Amino acid sequence: MSQGSPHSGFVDRLQVGRGFSRVAATYGEGDFFAREVDRRMQERLDFVKVEPKRILDLGCSRGGSFPGLSARYPEAELIGLDVAPAMLSTGRASRPVWQRWLGIGRNAEPLRLAADAANLPLKSRSTAIVWSNLLLHWLDDPIPALAEAHRVLEVGGLLMFSTLGPDTLKELRAAFADGYAHTQRFADMHDLGDMLVGCGFADPVMDMEVITLTYDDVDAMFAELRAAGSSCAMKARRHGMTGRQSWARGKAAYEAMRKDGRLPATFEVIYGHAWKAEPKKTPDGRAIVRFDLPRKG
Repeated sequence: MSQGSPHSGFVDRLQVGRGFSRVAATYGEGDFFAREVDRRMQERLDFVKVEPKRILDLGCSRGGSFPGLSARYPEAELIGLDVAPAMLSTGRASRPVWQRWLGIGRNAEPLRLAADAANLPLKSRSTAIVWSNLLLHWLDDPIPALAEAHRVLEVGGLLMFSTLGPDTLKELRAAFADGYAHTQRFADMHDLGDMLVGCGFADPVMDMEVITLTYDDVDAMFAELRAAGSSCAMKARRHGMTGRQSWARGKAAYEAMRKDGRLPATFEVIYGHAWKAEPKKTPDGRAIVRFDLPRKG
């Protein structure tokens, strides 16, 4: 899952927060990709029968998933969690006052929390759905966040998420290959499925699709990534300015990939969902044995 950097290869969590906080005020202009993936995720809920009382959105940013979830589950309490406080405050302020005061249902104004996905400030078994759109690839390791999602879900609760897979931005990595990281690490779909099972989830379902965006030039692509807060946040990234020669070589290599007058950028989108089943062990590791006694009469 590493991009082959000479450095540690871990995520710079502070840089993740800074990157999204920096674009919080204008994020609505650059989040079209996240909105589209969210729309496709929500379509998958058409095949899921749940009546949640509480929904947790992990990595909610400005709350782009809230309208769809609120419309689908009007009686559910919505909670959004994000590592960038500026995203949370900007998202709340962007809602019209009449919506905040006159909303229908329990989720008229979602609760927004600044916290770490690997250390959720919620009680165990307190949530019916954990929803996460394009968060996991920003984490050092998805497992702690998945384990926390499992902890806060009630038995029978649903985890539904999207993230990016290894082919994401493969053109950029190939063009600018110089021993430094230029994108996040992206976990393989099958590895994520194994992680779900390892965290105690049941019946995981994984699928993926490839979305290819095209651009006039390299500068336009980087500008769009920055507007979405999607600059590389790996510790193994180049911390200074890219030299002119390195930049020119990278641009020239990317130009060689031009097709039909446009430069392609591949995004491998992974979708997954799984359920929290009845526990088979106690927290201290002892097996749970259930007996169904025959009914009298």
